[in-house]
Amino acid sequence: MKKKLLAALLSVAMVATLFAGCGKKEEKVINVMAFTDEVPKMVQAYLDAHKDLGYTMKETIVATTDGAYQPALDEMLKSKDQAPDIYALEAAFVLKYTQGSASEFAATYDSLGIETASALKAAEIATYASEIGTRPSDKAVVALPYQATGGCFIYRRSLAKDTWGTDDPAVISQKIGGGSQSWDQFWVAAEELKAKGYGIISGDGDIWHAIENSSDQAWVVDGKLTIDPKREALLDVSKKLKDNNYHNETQDWQDAWFADMKGEGEKQIFGFFGPAWLINYTMGDNCGNDKNTPEPEGTFGDWAVTDSPVGFCWGGTYVASAKSAVENMSDDKKAVVADIIKWITLDTDENSLQYQWANGTFNGGDGSTKDTVASAAVMKKSDGSTGFLGGQNMFDYFVPAGDYATGRNMTEYDETINSCWREAVRAYVAGNVDRDGAIAQFKEAVKSKVDIVVE
Repeated sequence: MKKKLLAALLSVAMVATLFAGCGKKEEKVINVMAFTDEVPKMVQAYLDAHKDLGYTMKETIVATTDGAYQPALDEMLKSKDQAPDIYALEAAFVLKYTQGSASEFAATYDSLGIETASALKAAEIATYASEIGTRPSDKAVVALPYQATGGCFIYRRSLAKDTWGTDDPAVISQKIGGGSQSWDQFWVAAEELKAKGYGIISGDGDIWHAIENSSDQAWVVDGKLTIDPKREALLDVSKKLKDNNYHNETQDWQDAWFADMKGEGEKQIFGFFGPAWLINYTMGDNCGNDKNTPEPEGTFGDWAVTDSPVGFCWGGTYVASAKSAVENMSDDKKAVVADIIKWITLDTDENSLQYQWANGTFNGGDGSTKDTVASAAVMKKSDGSTGFLGGQNMFDYFVPAGDYATGRNMTEYDETINSCWREAVRAYVAGNVDRDGAIAQFKEAVKSKVDIVVE
């Protein structure tokens, strides 16, 4: 804990040092705060394409490691002279800055001069994305993402063929209860896969995100901890998975989880729940070689996507602008900042960030890494086919996945509370506590870490 605190304090000090003595920010400089270089690269790409504007970028990047990013960003937002023109927000903590304790520092998109309502409609931005980015106090959009993170079920084609004689996504959707808002058919599929010696998922973490984001209530309602029945069901789901040997009992983001993606686990695993980024930036790195190489290995190309039984979203990066920075901008700079943010989050033409991102051509990309974007309008006119998915156009399933997802069951405390919940569930499944004991353990953990009412 002391190391984490020290890291956070050092990050704040670093940011303060970077801006010390600067006074009022330079008018022709776009100040960008982010936790990776992804958003700064987007801003730089825009400026490179508009050199006639005469603007340059100053970036401040503080990693989220040990919780360092948020304290550094908070310090900047509280200072009128240091507040960033553009800042990035990760889905794990975005609610703090759009709806929670730090939302007051965000500028509305409308205040920048963006015609937000009409742009959202024209771009067909997924509803969950605008819900997450809307500040309740004035019902105004203050942040939007560029990625779409609605979730699908990502499954092994060869295992589907061996079990049901087909790998057709439409058929597999029926087999697992895709879009049914029920897990009943999923358990039937798990039993049929088990008969073939396969696990339906790798670990209970794979199903958790679908359960979490399909709940009716958030963890905190009217300032009180609330356990939605759908989230409480993870206790029973996790135990059922283990007792029936339906998975390899892995923990997500651990070596055994990655091994299951490559087909090297205890038993072959049928699928994973996730958005397109899970395919591109996690599974793609852990599934072996391209099937077109001379000596293919692993499971590359043996995958497809279909509907999840329930709608959910997971992850994403949102883009915002500081209210105090906007208030101090000239009209010229405000127009440039607005156009950059709109280019990243709302524009849909072939020169827009989202079109390039969807088609894998951003910053000279060769089109091999395509991704889902917030704009359904962009995906509908783009080609989402990839070799990893055996040539399937993933947009056929990820576009509706964005429609099924919701942002109404999230809070700024989710990252901490989720961790407490999953620890309690693991203790229950391991037999260390009974069901009531797991819930009591969870409540005590939340009470010690989050300033909310726990009854």
